[in-house]
Amino acid sequence: MNKRLKLKPFVLPSIYLAFVALFVMGVFLTTTKQSGNPEEDIKYVSESIVEEETPVINTEVKMIRPYTNENVTVGKYFYDYQADNARQEQSLIYHENTYMQNSGMDFVLEESFDVVAVLDGTVVSVKEDELLGKIVEIQHDNDFISVYQSLGEVNVKKEDVVRQGQVIGKTGENKLDATLKNHLHFELFYKGQVVNPERYLDQTLNENN
Repeated sequence: MNKRLKLKPFVLPSIYLAFVALFVMGVFLTTTKQSGNPEEDIKYVSESIVEEETPVINTEVKMIRPYTNENVTVGKYFYDYQADNARQEQSLIYHENTYMQNSGMDFVLEESFDVVAVLDGTVVSVKEDELLGKIVEIQHDNDFISVYQSLGEVNVKKEDVVRQGQVIGKTGENKLDATLKNHLHFELFYKGQVVNPERYLDQTLNENN
């Protein structure tokens, strides 16, 4: 009985110390793991954020004018059925004893000037017409097509990808509206229908236009 009483004080502290040692070791290992390579932790967090982020795309863009020379003026306007008589008279083309309604806008300047793409796009056609001169057509997003007629020089070819403001050619003259002399005839189509360019030039476009 005396031997058992003598062993009791030694057995309990040993078990207690073993538990304390295990606890301290566990805390140490946990702390060491959490304070590991910080670069690995940052990489993991960054990858998680990127995977869960939803990219934000700006769907709005401003359509610029098809020229950069500030001295360019409007020679003829788009024929608008709702416009007043004076504006409609400025929107007629007279050719071979026939009056025609202008389907675009004509920009004039005495000397030849650079013609630029009004939006990013892809050149879908480059051709030359006996009446209209050299012509470039560009397909844009949002169902727009821009057409540049009466060009004297062309700097692009079919299937070229062009950026907004990129020079695609220079103005010249055409036989259809010879009275304007050097000019750019500009047309704009939206969803296959010709529209008044004046409604869109210098305007911000969005998904609904």
